[in-house]
Amino acid sequence: MSRTTSAKKSETSNEISVVVSEDRIPPRERIVSTASELFRERGIRGIGVDAIADAALTNKMTLYRHFGSKDELVCETLRRASEKAGAIWRDLETAYPGNPRAQLDAWVELRAQCLNGEPAGCDLANAAIELKGEGHPAHEMIERHKAEQRDRLAALCSAAGAREPQLLADTLTLLLEGARVSRQAMGAAGCCSHFAKACHAAIASFA
Repeated sequence: MSRTTSAKKSETSNEISVVVSEDRIPPRERIVSTASELFRERGIRGIGVDAIADAALTNKMTLYRHFGSKDELVCETLRRASEKAGAIWRDLETAYPGNPRAQLDAWVELRAQCLNGEPAGCDLANAAIELKGEGHPAHEMIERHKAEQRDRLAALCSAAGAREPQLLADTLTLLLEGARVSRQAMGAAGCCSHFAKACHAAIASFA
């Protein structure tokens, strides 16, 4: 068999493998993961259900069978994003059991890593801005998520012995949200590159 024929056969096998792999993923999961990526890349209003269904290797009828509306799909993608963001607290407790100060320092480092991994910013914050004033059902979920994250951070600041833990939590939250916006506006080398250093300075000032 020639090298060219072998290469073509290999490429065909890879393509078949990808298709088979995609088919093994339940349609609902493909739709949610695909919608999350497309909303992140093009915005919620910048992509329609036809395009989402097509990219997810399914059809609009199947999409509507799993989600009654596009708004419902948006809420599900944001719920998944919220769950993923919330997992950080379990990771901190597992990595530093009984050591809230170490957990707080690790929170800063993990968030700094996340900044580098989310060039499009926070999915929930972006959705809140894009859907502002529309009475979208996702707003309540976003507000609840952000409040829960801030409250858990305040509890951690308190457990770590910080003075005015509520104020410290607000300060760290503002630094995080500001760094996300700065990264989009000025790039990774802009102000957001000092996020971790600014957070540690804030924590030290409340010690």
